Amino acid sequence: MENQSSQLLPGWSVIDVAGHPCDIYTPERPHAHGYVAIYLHGVHLGRLVDNAVATDLLAEHGLPCIAPRTQRSWWTDKICEEFDTQLTAERYLLDRVLPYIADRWKTLPSQLALFGTSMGGQGALRFAFKYPNRFPIVAALSPAIDYYTRYDEDDETIPLMYPDPEAARQDSAILHVHPLNWPRNMFFCCDPADARWFDSSDRLRMKLYSLGIPYECDLETSAGGHSWSYYNHMLPKTFAFMLARLEQERLRV
Repeated sequence: MENQSSQLLPGWSVIDVAGHPCDIYTPERPHAHGYVAIYLHGVHLGRLVDNAVATDLLAEHGLPCIAPRTQRSWWTDKICEEFDTQLTAERYLLDRVLPYIADRWKTLPSQLALFGTSMGGQGALRFAFKYPNRFPIVAALSPAIDYYTRYDEDDETIPLMYPDPEAARQDSAILHVHPLNWPRNMFFCCDPADARWFDSSDRLRMKLYSLGIPYECDLETSAGGHSWSYYNHMLPKTFAFMLARLEQERLRV
């Protein structure tokens, strides 16, 4: 069931997928090759439904977009009770959202672009590293890769999902990088002024480089630190990457 709201920018609606809300963007003129974007939100639960920059880019490129809402789950395969007491965010995306996308838009993995911001950025990278054949195109803005550093903070869900910070670190995106099995199309960016999360993006860059895994990144542009000002500044570059790689995947032999 779709729900229209006057608070949403044109093209957006809210649907229920397996008992949880997902934001859906439907462009007036969908892309001729059936491309679809998946957006993973950050820990502060910011949505694209009121973001004019993202909405204009989706409209310009004719990209339908689905944005599941999984609370502060960190997009892990651990139960986060404020999202669901029985289903993890990872299994929700894989077992509920992906089948919905395939049924609604008849898409193949090569027609999907997965992107996210902050918590969602690290989630997008982790998904792509764990399931590169299902998510061959991934983009992460200000990914909070070292999320285990938040373990001892007040009002945090991470201690409810992991017994200690080391267990969370072992589940971080960098430790899911496989030298022989990785997403073919990867972009990540982080503002050098982002004191909390920049170093982990730089470590990811160094690890990928040392393993000879291809990637694109921007760790030089500064536009507001860890904020929507930075995300909005980087979204055009992110969308350009995703569209170029969607085309590249379409033309693969």
